[in-house]
Amino acid sequence: MKTIKFGIIGCGLMGKEFASAVARWCHLADMPARPEIIAVCDTNSDAADWFAAALPSVTQVTSDYKAMLANDDVDAIYCAVPHNLHAKLYCDIIRAGKHLLGEKPFGIDLAANEEISACIADNPDVLVRCSSEFPFFPAVQRIGKLVEDRAFGQLLEVSSGFLHSSDLNFNKPINWKRMIDFNGEYGCMGDLGMHACHVPFRAGFKPLDVRAVLSNIVPARPDKDGNTVPCETWDNATLLCRAQDKTTGETFPWTFKTQRIAPGETNTWYVEIKGTQACVRFNTKNPRRLELLQYDGSGDQVWGQIDLGYEVAFKTITGGIFEFGFSDAILQMWASFVAELAGQEVTGFARCVTPKEAALSHRLFTAALASEKNGSTESV
Repeated sequence: MKTIKFGIIGCGLMGKEFASAVARWCHLADMPARPEIIAVCDTNSDAADWFAAALPSVTQVTSDYKAMLANDDVDAIYCAVPHNLHAKLYCDIIRAGKHLLGEKPFGIDLAANEEISACIADNPDVLVRCSSEFPFFPAVQRIGKLVEDRAFGQLLEVSSGFLHSSDLNFNKPINWKRMIDFNGEYGCMGDLGMHACHVPFRAGFKPLDVRAVLSNIVPARPDKDGNTVPCETWDNATLLCRAQDKTTGETFPWTFKTQRIAPGETNTWYVEIKGTQACVRFNTKNPRRLELLQYDGSGDQVWGQIDLGYEVAFKTITGGIFEFGFSDAILQMWASFVAELAGQEVTGFARCVTPKEAALSHRLFTAALASEKNGSTESV
């Protein structure tokens, strides 16, 4: 099996999730390649030390990402850094010829994203993808198959979102995700929005215009020293889009929500699609359950519940009856990226977010900012 040697820039939580996925790689079956983490980079030495201790394969620990880019043994990089650093680091990584899985939103704003997109276009031999793991849940893979089979008929409406309660404590100290200089004006949309966009975009549902309601619910928070400082980013966002089905050209409403302050929600991702022939709904509160309604216009309309087992895009050793969780979604996402790196064709809902999809999210979020500012409906 081919080995692809990885570096990690930004040794936080999601970097640890990647390391854990690498440790579980034998869980996957019939993969064309395996990743090996050989280099880590973080300005916080304690964070980098965790990787050096946990992974015997690590031979380079540095606080200078350019030293990693100069390491000829590194084939690909996972980069998870604050949004204000995306344009600089992503472009440097791509120009160094390293394949990249980057965190959303791929730039702090539209201009930064356009800079990254131009760099990708100038380096077509480098594979670049964006992180988003929730569509790899079995229920969402099943939804993707229904989309591809045109099972919904004419689309009536779509809803998707990512809701959690991490900021429900108003005394929680501020961090970089609540600061415009580091997170950007998008606020919760930049941090959470790609998760809500991934399935609609992959299904070919294109937002044409948007009316946004953005909420800054907690305008001030304590800093690490207990001083009260401005909290300037949007906590919650609700977007109503007129979207178009690329296959039929028909339009329909798409409601999009990202919320950091969502009482009753721990970390809930959801999607719902309604059509003239079928409807589906799924959320991660019940990660095994897919709700499906199919009808022909006559008789009763009955929602059915399907308890899905381990139906995945990339085969594993797990028995089909067993249940699927977040760490499994992370493993599947990384299997997708590594398979593409190894030259395997990966299509449809089994593929990671593409740079073009990330760019579309920027156009949507930029239009949403203008909509909130002007109290208007804005073209995307």
